[in-house]
Amino acid sequence: MAVTTLPVEACIEQIGEALAGPGVAVLHAPPGAGKTTLVPLRLLDQPWLAGRRIVMLEPRRLATRAAATRMASLLRQPVGATVGYRTRDEQRVGPATRVEVVTEGILTRRLQHDPALPGVGLVIFDEVHERNLQSDLALAFALDVRSGLRPDLRLMAMSATVDTEGIAALLGVGRGAPAPVVVSHGRQHPVEIRWSPPSPHRRPDEAMAAAVLRAVADDPGDVLVFLPGAADIGRVRTKLAGALPEGVDLLPLFGALPSAQQDLALAPSRPGGRRVVLATDIAETSLTVNGVRVVVDGGQVRSPRYDPGTGLTRLHTGAASRSSADQRAGRAGREAPGVAYRLWSEVEHVRRPLFAKSEMASVDLAGLVLELAVWGAAPDQLLFLERPPEAALADGRALLVGLGALDEPDGRPTARGRRMADLPLHPRLARMVVDAVPLGLGWVACALAALLEDRDILRGRPEDVGADVAERVALITDAQGRHHLVDQAARASARRRADQLARRVDVRVAPVDIGDCGRVLVLAYPDRLAQARIARPTSASRAAGTAGPAGVGGGRPSAARSASAGAGAGASARGGAGGPARFRLRNGSGAWLPGSDPLARENFLVVGQLDPDQGDDRIRLAAALDEADLESAAGASVTTSTELTWDEDRADLRATQTRRLDHLVLSTTERKAPPGAQATAAVLGHVRATELAALSWTQGARLFQRRVMFLRRTFGDPWPDLSDPALLASIDSWLAPRLSAAMVSDRAGLERLDLTGVLRGLVGSPGLAQMDALAPTSLPAGNGRRLRVDYHDDAPSAAVKVQELFGVTRHPAIAGGRVPLVLHLLSPAGRPIQVTADLPGFWAGSYAAVRKDMAGRYPRHAWPGDPATAEVPTGRRSRTT
Repeated sequence: MAVTTLPVEACIEQIGEALAGPGVAVLHAPPGAGKTTLVPLRLLDQPWLAGRRIVMLEPRRLATRAAATRMASLLRQPVGATVGYRTRDEQRVGPATRVEVVTEGILTRRLQHDPALPGVGLVIFDEVHERNLQSDLALAFALDVRSGLRPDLRLMAMSATVDTEGIAALLGVGRGAPAPVVVSHGRQHPVEIRWSPPSPHRRPDEAMAAAVLRAVADDPGDVLVFLPGAADIGRVRTKLAGALPEGVDLLPLFGALPSAQQDLALAPSRPGGRRVVLATDIAETSLTVNGVRVVVDGGQVRSPRYDPGTGLTRLHTGAASRSSADQRAGRAGREAPGVAYRLWSEVEHVRRPLFAKSEMASVDLAGLVLELAVWGAAPDQLLFLERPPEAALADGRALLVGLGALDEPDGRPTARGRRMADLPLHPRLARMVVDAVPLGLGWVACALAALLEDRDILRGRPEDVGADVAERVALITDAQGRHHLVDQAARASARRRADQLARRVDVRVAPVDIGDCGRVLVLAYPDRLAQARIARPTSASRAAGTAGPAGVGGGRPSAARSASAGAGAGASARGGAGGPARFRLRNGSGAWLPGSDPLARENFLVVGQLDPDQGDDRIRLAAALDEADLESAAGASVTTSTELTWDEDRADLRATQTRRLDHLVLSTTERKAPPGAQATAAVLGHVRATELAALSWTQGARLFQRRVMFLRRTFGDPWPDLSDPALLASIDSWLAPRLSAAMVSDRAGLERLDLTGVLRGLVGSPGLAQMDALAPTSLPAGNGRRLRVDYHDDAPSAAVKVQELFGVTRHPAIAGGRVPLVLHLLSPAGRPIQVTADLPGFWAGSYAAVRKDMAGRYPRHAWPGDPATAEVPTGRRSRTT
């Protein structure tokens, strides 16, 4: 191959020497220097390579194919001869291939299957600044191999913007010195930066379209436009359609496009024409878009972010870093002086981070944990550019254990886990495919995996497209599938991916019953089962026009229902139902669907995608699931518990049996509680909750309780404390045995309980023998009459008409004469006259005034002058009680 004018040519000798000696190197070269397409070719004849192959890792599929195509053209050979490539979707390699450009997952799989990498002399990690998770993992594996199994394996990292000190130190671990750093200064034409922040009230797509039209009008050359994602490209493309001058082609460029369309965007403009290329950050680094003199940068990037609170990784649109913005602007200066429009202010630019956050620190690490388990190393035993966060590692382990990929507690991969690791899928989707194959549902699983790992094949507002994945499966598995909102390019890409997965797991493409989607999807998301907060009628009852069961349930989604959904559920979803349909997820959090969505009628869903919303998350993709399939998927996780509660209306103890899957209530049944230890404990709890009021407190029981408490206040021990608080505190010892013996489970049983007898038993025989003498219920007055003793207050008392005490000279007392009764003296009509605890003193003192007043009021009653010696009147005598 002839010598080129690419700047990196000047560094080849230095690179070769570094790899010949230390065996590791870092190449720092700006965009356009030729590092990706020239360096591997120049190293092929190095003596230390000894005819072995070079494997170069590219983090993006489009860049992988483009790099291999460019190298092959420099050699004037077809792709697949000396230079080839492998991605998850396709491969172009042959027996003579010596430079193999691969995507990150391909290199990881190769290392897992044969860490020795036979026939490979050099592994190049291109664009390491992008810090993709799989790139970091593959580099850690390669360093581990080099440290022991293959010390002759050469490693090189290349990038335009990277912490060269950090990567050099990592590659040099074990050598006592960092890896040599080779710097190519490149060739960059000046680029004028034009700051063009739009009005804050203008829509982003409108602002971008206006900036593009301004650039086309004011500046020569092709225009490269950076947007966050394919949906943003679609919106701006719509705005620009018909607005561009004649002769200006409008082309999209993103990873999911078919290869032919990608090649069209990368090719030079037609003679005399210009083009506007709408691209994601895929065009930021290793790709060369020929003819570009103008860059219009929206300053946004879409990157994955892991939320430990939900266990979900979501794409987040945020501000691109300063180094990313510089990379994008540099695209305008590769061939000649250029212009870069930035749709943000210079002040805002200074506040942006210098480098993008790595995926290691921001995404779900379940895949990494599985790879490490299969590799047989803990995270701290490998060399990473950035140590994986412990919280994300722990979440990844927990998920893999739940999926059956790892054993507890040692964390070793199971047979299922090893099969999962062989598939180029997230562990959730890999588990779904692995487990669906033996069930005869492998093709459905492959279709679902292809749908869920990439962008949605339906375009439009969520209210229009609906959430049912079954409708999407119908569109990619049925050649006749039709939908007015389908993205045909995305549909074709998903079908290709499903076919590739099917070949990998050796399943036959065949007609599917899309009613199986729920039972397949739950294999990937067993933790994202959802239950309607309000039970709907089952499918069968809807068909029959009858109401559903009282408990939550649901029939299996019928193929007919799903097929009709596939034919036009989007249209039906626009029909008006009421407010949102609320669901409860297995973990207890909430989620919702628009009430117009067909899935809003289902009792159970398995959720494939959730989007954050104010309050509950919104369900974006899901499948209907019947209760039988839910329980089959949940297995031993379904628990049955019985709760005994007191029913005030029925006045008895009810046993409620509940079958749960974590926070989901699958069924409940209620009946009268049978006798037994649980029933006794529940009745005891009811009595405790009512503070003993549920017991049958007769007047006699309360009187006995008060008499004992009087004796305890007076004499102390051994009289027991029978107060309500004391009885509550010791309820397990005195009441529980009696409830158990009587098999009490309702109010009637409590009413039959002889509470007086229970309290007497607590006092005991010796105390009972003394009670009548020390705390009598009535007391002789001394004139042949008896006084009924009241123990309600702390001081025992008796109410008596004053005439009935005539002739009494000693004050009545109890407790062996220790405690005088408090006498409430009454008039002949029973009205209070006076309270005294000294009857002789009353006779000698205030009685005279009472006599004078009472004689006037009650002249027909006797009012003797000396009541102590008088007899009780025999006429109009009141009862002493």
